Parts: sequence; C-alpha cells; structure tokens
Amino acid sequence: MRTDEFAYDLPEAAIAQTPVEPRDAARLLVDRGPGEAPEDHTVADLPSRVRPGDLLVVNDTRVIPARLALAKATGGAVEVLLAERTGDREWTALVRPGRRVPPGTVLERDGAEILLVGASVGDGERTVRFLGDEDPLALVHRLGTLPLPPYITTTLDDPERYQTVFARRPGSAAAPTAGLHLTPEVLDRCVAAGAQVAAIDLEVGLGTFAPIRAEQVEDHTVHTERYLLPEATVEAIGRAERVVAVGTTVVRALESWSASGSPAGPTDLFIRRGHEFGVVDVLLTNFHVPRSSLLVLVDAFVGDRWRDLYATALDRGYRFLSFGDAMLLERER
Repeated sequence: MRTDEFAYDLPEAAIAQTPVEPRDAARLLVDRGPGEAPEDHTVADLPSRVRPGDLLVVNDTRVIPARLALAKATGGAVEVLLAERTGDREWTALVRPGRRVPPGTVLERDGAEILLVGASVGDGERTVRFLGDEDPLALVHRLGTLPLPPYITTTLDDPERYQTVFARRPGSAAAPTAGLHLTPEVLDRCVAAGAQVAAIDLEVGLGTFAPIRAEQVEDHTVHTERYLLPEATVEAIGRAERVVAVGTTVVRALESWSASGSPAGPTDLFIRRGHEFGVVDVLLTNFHVPRSSLLVLVDAFVGDRWRDLYATALDRGYRFLSFGDAMLLERER
C-alpha cells in the first residue's frame, strides 16, 4: 500500500487547540455502515449506543510530565522529550539541539547530574539513561512538564484535561485521546445500559502519532510499546458479546494479546489492511493525522470508507486530532 493512500487535506482550522467542556460534549460521528449516512451525536449519547453484553475497554495509563529542561556542563540549554521506556532507567528520547549533544554527554539540572545521552536509534531519537539513585518517574514528576502534541500551540490551562478521568499508572508520553471524552457519569450510564467496563494499560509512546515517512506503508516500523491486560479484563473479554475499544491504543493491546497469547509485554504490532481482528468489534476513536499508522489501523477496521467518514466530518465541522471530536465504528466483516 502506498502511504499516499492515507493522505487527506486537513485544514489548520479543523485542528482542535483546546478540549471541549464538559468532556462528554465532544461530538460523536456514528458510522452506520456502507451506503448509509453517518449520524451526528455527542459522547454523552454513548450509553444509547451500547448493548447488554458489551464490554467497554479503556486504557488507564497516565501521561507523565515527559518534557525536561536540562543543560550541559558548559551551560548550554538542552530539551529532552522522553519517548519510550526501554528499561528500568533507560528511555528513548528526542534531544534538542541534538547536533550539539554528542553521545556521552551528561545533562544536569541545578548542578545535579540527571541524564546520560547515548547514541541515535533512528527517527531523530536517542538513548538516554537516568543517573543517580532517585526513581526515574519520581524525578520526572519533580522536574518535567506535560508534553502536548506539536500541532497544539495553545497553552492548556488545566493539565488534567490531557489525562483521562480513569488514568492510574504513570508511564505514557502521550494521552490515549479517545478516552479524554469519557466521564464517570457516561461510564455509569453505559453500565446501567447493560455494558461492563474493563481496563488495560498500554504505555503510549510518541512514535504512535508520527506520520509514516516511507513511500510504502509496509516499510514503516511501528515503535514498541508495553502493554498489560489484568486477569479480570481477560476474564471479562471471555464473557463479552461485543468488545468496544476506547481508542486505538486499546485495539493494539487487545490484538497483541490475541496474536501472542501473552497478557503482558512489549508489542510492535502494526495493524494494517489484512489484519484478522481477534477481539475488537467496535471502536471509539478520534480523527487522526494524515499518513499516520493510526489512520492505517482505522482503514484495517472499516475499510476505505474511512475517507467518506472523514470527508463528512470535515464538511460538518467536526474538530480533529487529540483535543478533537470522535467517531464510533463497527468492524467491517
């Protein structure tokens, strides 16, 4: 598949810069299948779209303040944006200005050594290792600031709006954005309608949202991310009549488990056309960046009618990307 097949014209004005209030006021484009016009709803209407026996699966990862303002021993400022955890004290990261930070450079903050910068691992990323005895996540929470996608240029007044209401274990460099729309009240009403709610944890890396730069989709390498399915979630899936994934990160975790049989571990699964879905039946998802692996996943899920859905959403004034609106899709069978 040519990457150009997943291009579309996204006007700058359609990129949401701030989240709507309240969360569940986000618009929801409901797909009704081939040949049928999609319906306009809001996320507050989600309980009317679920059925008894449905299982809503959310990603309860929490975004860490992954942007670190550090300095070289000479005093030169360096920004480090953590991308993916690869070990107890090791991450991959974007380091800027990278050309002035050779491998072996120690980065400091207030006179304390914080990071050792290593070699390039491709896509502009470097290896970094935390120094000292402090727990890396504790250090990041003490020194870091919350990263927002580069297409969001407006300051976020409340950092918790880039966290889901069910965020628990810190570890992600970006939010599972479909979950940003849900509220405790919406989830409670879904349960009242006969659905259940379960959680997985997938540590979202920055590479998830990167555009595909290869000419052929198959030549793109998806970054590895760590996932965990609790035993209770595995059992709930076994009882469910339909599995409703809240976001593409949930799809990736569930389908990785289905393919590997392992409820936890790293995954580099690249879901694209031809993938045989083993778990997910329905997908709640935002509108994604052109030429991204997330858009390729949507294509695998519903086929090429995503083009009509995206065109309809743009025509009807839906807001796109991380703080934008959402759509509800049933898998093409």
